[in-house]
Amino acid sequence: MTSPHHLPGAPGRDAAAGAPGSVPGPSAPAPTSPEPDRSGVVLRPAGPADVPEILAMVRELAEYERSAHEVAATEELIAALLFSGNTPAGAPAAFCHVVEVDPGAAQGTGQPQHLAAFALWFLNTSTWTGRHGIYLEDLYVRPQYRGAGLGRSLMSELARVCLTQGYARLEWSVLDWNQPAINFYDSLGAQPMEEWTVHRMTGAALQALADDPPRSQPPGE
Repeated sequence: MTSPHHLPGAPGRDAAAGAPGSVPGPSAPAPTSPEPDRSGVVLRPAGPADVPEILAMVRELAEYERSAHEVAATEELIAALLFSGNTPAGAPAAFCHVVEVDPGAAQGTGQPQHLAAFALWFLNTSTWTGRHGIYLEDLYVRPQYRGAGLGRSLMSELARVCLTQGYARLEWSVLDWNQPAINFYDSLGAQPMEEWTVHRMTGAALQALADDPPRSQPPGE
């Protein structure tokens, strides 16, 4: 594992995300073992006790992205996402790595903080390669820990998971205005997918499509 001191972190949700979880499912990799660096910082799979701080960092990230009002997640939902599962196989649908630090290192926060950063990811699929890939949903480094290499360490861990598990890709989305994140990803050798546009359905549009009755008329009639 790359030492967290070797590389710069990246602020913002779309400034990174991802990590193998601590509860393996049928399609999930086994978690890696915690590895401390010389200063006592540990990059490890998240556990159930980390859920409150993971949610707190999700909210911090949403605030950075000017979207705090959109966060509807609760501790119960995050715990279910990472450690139970409502998937057809009954396995967790997402996985998370965290960077743990000495709580005494968090100064001026008003409360003890054990986690400095997290990366939350899930598996996607490429029919062209016939293999899974990792989609990095969130990568976040708390402001007081940026510049210490934690972001790159998390990304390096995800790259190792890809290679170990035989996954073809590591990918994510980034906000157009988040130039620090874009610069960070450029420094890793990532390439923007400029010909692709993300489409999304939520709320009323999603409900309307779900309510659309099946078509019984044969094609062409």
